[in-house]
Amino acid sequence: MHPGVRVSVPTVALLGMFCRGCLSRAQSLPRRSFSTLHKRMSRWNSQETSGPLPSQEHPRVLITGGLGQLGVGLAQSLRKLYGRENVILSDIKKPPPHVFTSGPFVYADVLDYKHLREIIVNNRITWLIHYSALLSAVGEANVALARKINITGLHNVLDLALENCLRLFVPSTIGAFGPSSPRDPAPDLCIQRPRTIYGVSKVHGELMGEYLHHKYGLDFRCLRYPGVISVNSPPGGGTTDYAVQIFHDALSTGHHECYLRPDTRLPMMHISDCHRATVEFMQAPGCQLSLRTYNIAAMSFTPEEVAQEIRKHLPHLKVTYNPDSVRQTIADSWPVRFDDTNARRDWGWAPAFGLEELVSDMLHFIRDKRTNKGLPVS
Repeated sequence: MHPGVRVSVPTVALLGMFCRGCLSRAQSLPRRSFSTLHKRMSRWNSQETSGPLPSQEHPRVLITGGLGQLGVGLAQSLRKLYGRENVILSDIKKPPPHVFTSGPFVYADVLDYKHLREIIVNNRITWLIHYSALLSAVGEANVALARKINITGLHNVLDLALENCLRLFVPSTIGAFGPSSPRDPAPDLCIQRPRTIYGVSKVHGELMGEYLHHKYGLDFRCLRYPGVISVNSPPGGGTTDYAVQIFHDALSTGHHECYLRPDTRLPMMHISDCHRATVEFMQAPGCQLSLRTYNIAAMSFTPEEVAQEIRKHLPHLKVTYNPDSVRQTIADSWPVRFDDTNARRDWGWAPAFGLEELVSDMLHFIRDKRTNKGLPVS
């Protein structure tokens, strides 16, 4: 049956196909969602079956924006748990050979609602990880495009998740806070009022997801990520990207020019902890979640502190500071630390990497990568 065709379904049968929490609100479900209620409901949204399912009922996962900093690594983690064919990576860019051969990959533009729906239906998707977004500094340089991708794309994903009863994960960020927010630490619930289009779009996503959860039972889940530090992905236009670039510069030229002041403290996290937090949060039974949006924390440091830790391994590292007005203003409006008490209590979150472990791991892997490529190591 063509996905756009509406069918007449008896009321009793219709009510049996709603997501968890939707049954008592059937009459108020948005009209667009009724058009696709003939699609099979995922058991992942049933309160009685929350948590990991038996092996024959692994989730079918779609990751949008999968070629950014986080998608490829998360796909690897999920494929180890649920099988190679059960995790589909997607983006609008051509994947490198090693990504294309590592598991299913499809072209998916989050602005193309019909095509995204076809992917979800044809692949029997039950979990949707929505990573498509323009980050903070890039978004400020192109507000119109950021608004389109970060808000219009999000609306498409929210509607499709509701129509198809998906478990939906949408990441948020330290950028969801603003100058009037508590900064040290920032709690889960407080005044936010960000001053970037990236932050505004993330607050919008948090609130829309929570609204659809409470009104229609959408299984919406959101984590506010700190700055994420990884070896394999190049900086992608975020305000915390210096904390990735400094490791590459330390091992290539021995010199890093930082676009933030040396005392700019921000929350950070190793990418392995970020992936693990995401997987554990998605696996958590819904009845354990007192919130739908959580802070997660690992460490908090300044450019000077991470440089000092690197110098324990590479004493010759030189860092100069040339603050960029746009990124510095953004950073100054963000929290110094996250309070992640609720995540630790509700679903057992705990980081594995501190600053010392992060620096050692980053230098080890970047050194090996440069050596394997025949590149000099400073």
